[in-house]
Amino acid sequence: GAPTISIFQKPPGVIPPGGSTTICCICQCSNGKFMMYKGSHQLPTLEQSGGRAEFSISNATYEDRGSYICHYLEGDTVLARSTELHVLVEELRLPRPDLSVLPGHEVAAGAEVMFHCTTTQPSTGCYLYLEGQIRAELFPRERGEHNFSLVQKGGSGRYSCQCFTGKASREWSAVSNTLDLVVR
Repeated sequence: GAPTISIFQKPPGVIPPGGSTTICCICQCSNGKFMMYKGSHQLPTLEQSGGRAEFSISNATYEDRGSYICHYLEGDTVLARSTELHVLVEELRLPRPDLSVLPGHEVAAGAEVMFHCTTTQPSTGCYLYLEGQIRAELFPRERGEHNFSLVQKGGSGRYSCQCFTGKASREWSAVSNTLDLVVR
């Protein structure tokens, strides 16, 4: 079958103006090349090695927000396309939340872990990010606590959380501390 491309932001999250992130595309593929697009506009992919291409955004402006997508080509043939990655650039006005995990930073495969995203801001929602994943998990709301339980199937990772408030126009927090979870 055709190779699949994963696309993700490193580090993940909403970027403040002036901030930076890298858009990464990874493919289990051989020796073709990547093209990255923002909308229909082709971007210069800065770093390309093996099955990986990266495009860096530094000193972000509102112009950088939008949908990014990667194509993988061999010759002139597009063999695979990634899903769309939506990049948000917003002022980060809310205080930075704190991320912790129980039972601890090292767990056995198959163990349940509980992430806790602590914020001083009332009436917020918070996302849990795992670096390398395009999809963020929304913490369930319960009594102002942001707890998210996850069964670790293996695969260590780097997690962070980010909170928001408001419906129509969201206000965002800075991204929390990162937390490296080791699955044994």
